[in-house]
Amino acid sequence: MTNTAVERLLQEHVPVITKTMIDHIESMDCPKQIKEAMLYSLNAGGKRIRPILLVATAKSYGNVSQAAYNVGAALEMIHTYSLIHDDLPSMDDDDYRRGKPTNHRVYGEAFAILAGDALLTESFALISSIAEDEMTPRDLLWLTKRLSEASGARGMVGGQVEDIEGEDRSLTLLELEWIHRHKTGALLEFAVEAGGVIGQAPERDLEYLRTFAKHLGLAFQIKDDILDIEGDEALIGKPTGSDTSNKKSTYPSLLTLEGAKEKLNQHITTAEDALERLSIEADDLLQILHYVAKRDR
Repeated sequence: MTNTAVERLLQEHVPVITKTMIDHIESMDCPKQIKEAMLYSLNAGGKRIRPILLVATAKSYGNVSQAAYNVGAALEMIHTYSLIHDDLPSMDDDDYRRGKPTNHRVYGEAFAILAGDALLTESFALISSIAEDEMTPRDLLWLTKRLSEASGARGMVGGQVEDIEGEDRSLTLLELEWIHRHKTGALLEFAVEAGGVIGQAPERDLEYLRTFAKHLGLAFQIKDDILDIEGDEALIGKPTGSDTSNKKSTYPSLLTLEGAKEKLNQHITTAEDALERLSIEADDLLQILHYVAKRDR
């Protein structure tokens, strides 16, 4: 990672987000094996881009509270659960994630499935622990509802379903975009919108934040597709070229590699325009956007 502004965000906020997740799991009264499996994947690292987006958005409006860290941690727990399940033999059948053996390779398929299930459900327990003096019951209910939508059949899970259904055929660009707006983009969009709500952004700003997040999410996925072709396996932490070998529809396969890069730049430009229309300066969000466009892992 070369963006120093993003590095500062990570150095300041990732330790708090990680501690919030780990403290919650370690405090649970549950079987040792499932706790170990959950902590294994949470401690495997990762970009933490979703909670950082949430915290950076709230910070833009001057409100980085424990509530932001709790919701960010819950969001990362859901993202981690999805990766555990994605790696299973019945899904992507991956042996490595973030440079380490995948959860099911260490703990077995049954415990990996249960670890994912537990991370999903415990994420909502973490949100429910937010103190009433930090968020109104109305906003807390909204966050819970939106996170369930973003992570469930109307969001990430729905995108995963359509992704599987599309594996044996060539998708159109619109179909591919729909999949990625749900599979990848739904949680990214929630992160930005939730940060705006926690930061008490005006309604007009929330609309621009949603537009920013939509195009950021698509840019994020296009960059993933490009890295699957051009990326360094040592940096990414898992084998590249899997999309090509599995004959999956990707932005490069539909648009060519150069066409995918052009599409990436279009989404970055639209996201930048949305940020410029906000009532506040959002330099942290702009730096994250540029990091997404230029990242190497």
